[in-house]
Amino acid sequence: MFNTKRFSVTLALITCLATANAAGPKAEVIHWWTSGGESAAVKVFSDAYAATGGVWVDTAVALGEQARSVAINRMVGGNPPVAAQFNTTKQFLDLVEQGMLNNIDDVAARDGWDKFLPETVLDVVRIKGHYYAAPVNIHMPSWIWYSKAAFKSAGISVEPKSMDELFVALDKLKAAGLIGLAHGGQAWQDNTVFTAVLANVGGTELYLKVLRDRDAKAILGEEFKKVLLAFKRLQSYVDKGSPGRNWNDSTALLITGKAGVQIMGDWVKGEFTAAKQVPGRDFGCIPGFGAKSPYIIQGDVFVFPKTSNPDSVKAQKVLAGLMLAPVNQVEFSMRKGSVPVRSDVDASKMDQCAQLGVVILKDKSRHLGNGEVYLNPDQNGSLADILTAYWNKNIAVEKVQRDILSALKS
Repeated sequence: MFNTKRFSVTLALITCLATANAAGPKAEVIHWWTSGGESAAVKVFSDAYAATGGVWVDTAVALGEQARSVAINRMVGGNPPVAAQFNTTKQFLDLVEQGMLNNIDDVAARDGWDKFLPETVLDVVRIKGHYYAAPVNIHMPSWIWYSKAAFKSAGISVEPKSMDELFVALDKLKAAGLIGLAHGGQAWQDNTVFTAVLANVGGTELYLKVLRDRDAKAILGEEFKKVLLAFKRLQSYVDKGSPGRNWNDSTALLITGKAGVQIMGDWVKGEFTAAKQVPGRDFGCIPGFGAKSPYIIQGDVFVFPKTSNPDSVKAQKVLAGLMLAPVNQVEFSMRKGSVPVRSDVDASKMDQCAQLGVVILKDKSRHLGNGEVYLNPDQNGSLADILTAYWNKNIAVEKVQRDILSALKS
């Protein structure tokens, strides 16, 4: 008698084997995109890779520092992933210098990366003439976001147009019993708020004198003191639940109308989008105060660990190409909250905050690198430690100035 059950099982096994044999190379990708909006964004890349016949193996590790540590440990241990996420900074420079990454020069040359990538990004991914990372987006870390519902509850009808007006709004939110500043008390988030204040209170010239030039006169001067005092003043508007809170949990406070303002990168837009909130209707976005406020360029890249395995090398080149493909650039950024790293894509489908960012990026005079572009990891870590201590403790501002000068000169 014909055994239909056994036949079905055999057929299923044959189908699975055929599918496995037909599939393209596996690509294990380590990243830290674990929130709702981030997961939706990375799926654009995983789906695009699957469409080429490849098999995307997703290794998501919460928090950037931990994800990078996992990736580096895997490289050192001889079991590297095919690709690993880093930021558009000097974070992976040591890996390049130690010969631990494959370059992707042929992909960059084929697709003409030098024709559409901003110079600030090129300066990071192109090292001694070779391309070692695929940049996937541009994030601006110092956006000021506000809840329309919270502003209405506090009687705020006009969007703040200066730091002084922002403090007036925060006072009104606090008086209305709302959280003024939704902030996660983590060192990198403290550093993000400082960056925003330095850019908006100090302006481009002071920003560069402090972070790029490490100019002693500027760091010890009155203008930088004003920046630090404004930064410290913002701490008075956070709630008791702030210490240790994740950024997306702070964003949730804006989404639910419990808090008024958050100073954070445009990745928060992915959370607003996932919650079905619309810019202009449910929340507002301020890229900076004034028509010439600095637009700080941050973002994410993927590096490709050293390997001679032909399937892995092939997968690396496929990934590098598809991550910068115009359609994927737009679809990814629409979910991630960023803007495309390519300057030649059609951004008309993107939300009004993203389109504002795209317009600003056309003015190269407003481009600034984030602090990690100008500082090495040790300097950046020391600066973050000083700022977090100042944020949380009663420390004289003059001492903070001296400590920052010492840290940045080391």
